[in-house]
Amino acid sequence: MPDRPLELGWMRIFVEVARLGSFSQAAVLLGLTQPAVSYQIRRLEEQCGVSLLRRQHRGVALTAEGERLLEVAAKAVGDIDVLARSFRAEAQRPVVRLRTDYAFSSLWLIPRMDGFRLLHPETDIQIVATQRFAAGFRDEADVAVVFGTRAEFGAIGTLLLPEKVVPVCTRGFLDRNGPFDDPRQLAKAVLIHLDTPMPSPWFDWRSYLTEFSVTRDINAGRGDISFNTYSLVVQAALSAQGVAIGWMGLVDTLLCARMLVEAGPPLEAQDRGYWLVPPRSPSARSDGLGAWLVDAVGRSG
Repeated sequence: MPDRPLELGWMRIFVEVARLGSFSQAAVLLGLTQPAVSYQIRRLEEQCGVSLLRRQHRGVALTAEGERLLEVAAKAVGDIDVLARSFRAEAQRPVVRLRTDYAFSSLWLIPRMDGFRLLHPETDIQIVATQRFAAGFRDEADVAVVFGTRAEFGAIGTLLLPEKVVPVCTRGFLDRNGPFDDPRQLAKAVLIHLDTPMPSPWFDWRSYLTEFSVTRDINAGRGDISFNTYSLVVQAALSAQGVAIGWMGLVDTLLCARMLVEAGPPLEAQDRGYWLVPPRSPSARSDGLGAWLVDAVGRSG
């Protein structure tokens, strides 16, 4: 007769009977009847082919085989209980969800995440990064940080990072190809571009140079590089591939560490930048994250 796997529904029943030394007490603890507990143990013994308990005048005692089985079963039940408690604890932990774009999340938020966790160790933060914000994005997050204008978000949001940009590159690239003190010199350099829908909602190289009344020669763009995410633009600049537009607030730490250097005059657009947008139905969690963002921007400004 082939071996059949044991039914594992007996495991906790056996452990409690062995621990308490009584069918009746185990039945009370588990919310079962005494005959049901006795039946399960009898079936277990039949499946194992050995006696696991010695029935005594008052209660039961383990046989040698029962001792061996208890050693395995008690550990398994204990491990399962610990894991189940951790599942419940995780499910009960409050989670606050922040929706923003790839640039803000990777370059500003992630380097500062420890600050929020230290202040709110009881709260988990979930970051949802996207480049496309649907019309109902306020219903999909507890807090949103979005790039836009005062006309778009001024009535509902708080301006966190006004748009201020400066050309950036490595010191080595600047020494080999600079200086770029005059925007006309920048127009002749290898530039790193961020692909955007036209017209760009933020400063790009075309609008930056236009602000200084500089028109770039069509042949000057040979060798330029373009990326569809700003993190890759910054990575290319760090690799000494050319000059990128650096958004202050996003590249500050790289400038402070001298991994990048300023390579031209700055520009500002005070009514445009990253806005903190609260949900339609605020909560204590969203208020806490929003307050931390405002404070963190103020301290790093």
